[in-house]
Amino acid sequence: MSVLVQLKEFFDNFKGEKSIIGRSFLRKPIYCFKVQKSQYPKIICQYSIHAREYITTYLAMEQIKDFAMHGKRGTIFFLPATNPDGIEICEQGDLLYKANARGVDLNVNFDARWGTGKENVLKKGGQNYIGKRPFSEVETKLLRDFTLKVNPDATISYHSKGEEIYYQFFQEDKEEKRDRYIAEQIEKVTGYKIKLTPNSAGGYKDWCIERLKIPAFTIEVGRDELSHPIGKEHLEDIYKKCRGVSQAVIDALERLCKTNL
Repeated sequence: MSVLVQLKEFFDNFKGEKSIIGRSFLRKPIYCFKVQKSQYPKIICQYSIHAREYITTYLAMEQIKDFAMHGKRGTIFFLPATNPDGIEICEQGDLLYKANARGVDLNVNFDARWGTGKENVLKKGGQNYIGKRPFSEVETKLLRDFTLKVNPDATISYHSKGEEIYYQFFQEDKEEKRDRYIAEQIEKVTGYKIKLTPNSAGGYKDWCIERLKIPAFTIEVGRDELSHPIGKEHLEDIYKKCRGVSQAVIDALERLCKTNL
């Protein structure tokens, strides 16, 4: 069964607060689940902005259930599939496809030093095409506008693969120290390694850091030796490692607020 079909069933059966923030280029719904334990801190967790990484949509559903049952503090907005059109293309046989239905890689289409990434390309295709301009795509506009509306204290983007954590994008010293601290808490929970990515640009994480001045993280789930798209048989291992990430970020934000770091 398609992951998008399973996500729709999950959405239909979810008893908590839920919404559709908009629709993709091909008019597929982009679902949002809000789970609130306290008003603050607020974080956005978004998944599957790259089509072939839809193992993270399965992860999202597990994390939603877990935080609804066991979360202690904070509010999380979960966006399990921000690129549903691309997921469908991948599931239909183009297994390495990353882009949306228009051949734009959504995670290089944000206005954060757009077009300066080392692997950026200028021709539409399955990956790395930056688009004609920042926010040329309906999906990136929706994610931008939703983020500005929520005004989160942090964001987490789940990708695959490599078991790595990215947190840096030209922050000032104080912000870099703050964000490194939170990344270290994610590292403790997951066992993943922090990695710097100086040659990337135009991503959602990058835009959140540069535009909103908030901590933002990309977490690459799944062992590097696994093939795209990662099979659901690896979900249990991924979920176990990432289960406590959201609460760790919320706890770290509260500690930083108290210490005024």
